[in-house]
Amino acid sequence: MNLLLTFVWAALTGNFDYENFLFGFLLSFGIMWLISRSSGDTRYFTLVLKVLAFIGFFIKELVKANLEVAYDVITPRFHMTPGIVRIPLEANTKLEITFLANLISLTPGTLSLDVSDDQKVLYVHSMYIADKEEFIRSIKDGFEKRLLAILR
Repeated sequence: MNLLLTFVWAALTGNFDYENFLFGFLLSFGIMWLISRSSGDTRYFTLVLKVLAFIGFFIKELVKANLEVAYDVITPRFHMTPGIVRIPLEANTKLEITFLANLISLTPGTLSLDVSDDQKVLYVHSMYIADKEEFIRSIKDGFEKRLLAILR
């Protein structure tokens, strides 16, 4: 409904610019929120906020990983401590595991290698593993926790 109202807004204004779509989305989001307050059904609004928070988190991690790799490339000494880590999974469906593995692989310096046959463990290669437990915790509390909050 939010996207439909966004397109209606763009069609009514006759302006199909990015800014107008964003304004239409925010306007229809606010209208839908006002209308739905009386019914008490706020699942959509919490999901949209979780998705926006996840996008912000992913962008932050992406920038941080890019800066770390770029620093290592432009300095004369290598600061890498590469390794393969076994990460136990709370994600249990193929969709959840696929999203998690792809998000990990999208950040520079990390690569999802394999999933165990029972789908309980994800093997990840990273260029920077100073502390193995901290690396596992960053994946579990970062990507996996936020992704599961959206998908479940």
